[in-house]
Amino acid sequence: MQFKKLLGGRPVRAAVLLGLAVAAVVSYACGVDLMHVVQQHGDLVGALSVMGMTGEMDVKIMDALGKVESKLDDMSKKSEEEIKNLGKVSNDTKTAIENLGVEQRTLADRLVKLEQRGTQVKDDEGKDIALPGQLFVKSEAYTAFMGANAKQKVFGEVEMKNTVTNAIANTFSERRPGLVEGAFRVFTLEQLLTKIPTSANSVEWVRENVFTNAAGETAEGTAKPQSSITFTPGVMPVSTISHFLKITTQMASDNAALAAYINRRMIYGVNLRAETQIFAGNGVGANMSGLALAGNFTPHGYTAAGLTALDLANNRFSLIGKMIGDCAAADYPADVVVLNTVDWWTMRLTTDAQGRYILGDPGSDAPPRLFGVPVVASNSVPAGNVWVGSLAQAATLHDRENVGIALSDSDGDNFQSGLITIRADRRLALTVEKPAAARYGALKPA
Repeated sequence: MQFKKLLGGRPVRAAVLLGLAVAAVVSYACGVDLMHVVQQHGDLVGALSVMGMTGEMDVKIMDALGKVESKLDDMSKKSEEEIKNLGKVSNDTKTAIENLGVEQRTLADRLVKLEQRGTQVKDDEGKDIALPGQLFVKSEAYTAFMGANAKQKVFGEVEMKNTVTNAIANTFSERRPGLVEGAFRVFTLEQLLTKIPTSANSVEWVRENVFTNAAGETAEGTAKPQSSITFTPGVMPVSTISHFLKITTQMASDNAALAAYINRRMIYGVNLRAETQIFAGNGVGANMSGLALAGNFTPHGYTAAGLTALDLANNRFSLIGKMIGDCAAADYPADVVVLNTVDWWTMRLTTDAQGRYILGDPGSDAPPRLFGVPVVASNSVPAGNVWVGSLAQAATLHDRENVGIALSDSDGDNFQSGLITIRADRRLALTVEKPAAARYGALKPA
């Protein structure tokens, strides 16, 4: 009884943790590499995953990879300074980079093993679908790059296809395979938009400005009424979203590790920025013109006094209800309510005078909806604001190029330092053709 109390009511898991800790100390004293033993026995990792421990290991691995990347960047800058001042890279710096390469590859291999234990994405026929990173390392361009004998190697881009998505309520969100480690955002906004491909560097469109409908009944032989429409032309340049990291040649030669690295670091980083730009892009310079940019929506226009005058409580529910009604009155029935994640959960936890949850009991598995309209929570939305509208009608996402991956050892002092630059790029544009189809503003007006 005392043992169970000491371990917080979980004697089995605690005992295993205690046992592993003791084993680590003993093995170290005996000169045995316990981590190597764990890596060689997948059944041990499988047992730990049953107790919910592999997720913790995955987070630690990603944190460790981030530290290695930071050290590699520092070593790259140091080698550049040595070449500038001494004309070559010192042996100590070369050794440090090689050691970091070994550490990076070891961590990536561990990441692969954890990723392989996750759920493999399958198509409608039950066949496994290759992930972008796997497609990359199987490409002819990558094979040619790694097999080149020239001192300088430049890798041609390989374009990655979009990830598989799954339906949630009447909206869509990205579903990533494998274990989910910390700070990976669930992408939602892009999957709600109408998407079309483009081969141009800019997108031209015509936005309807004012439609005056003069249609009416007319007597035979009399003049017919004439309606009118005014238009406003628009041009939106295609934006490029990109980033790069330096990796070691050891990791670049490890197909499985490189594939996992591309999936979890490079492609995610580009799509994370795209998600943010879709909503909050300010249209300045190379930035996209986002949904919340002035001119791309109709302000909801409500104030606390205005809601009170309508005999409505000045709360989030009343405001969103009015915004949904305004969209319907404008003949643009809303198909989504977009909120900041924190704001949504504040509403979800709202209770009535008896302490009952307004949006359903905590055990309810009902999809998030308000007044019958699906709710999408996104960290891309600024806290304290809400977007309501017909997203399918309001805007269009134009895909110029999906995420492309490129490698090169001819970037700076990469060749001398034993480093390879890996870069990810994506080109896309967002056009908002119907600002009247959207309402946006403060979630709780002053």
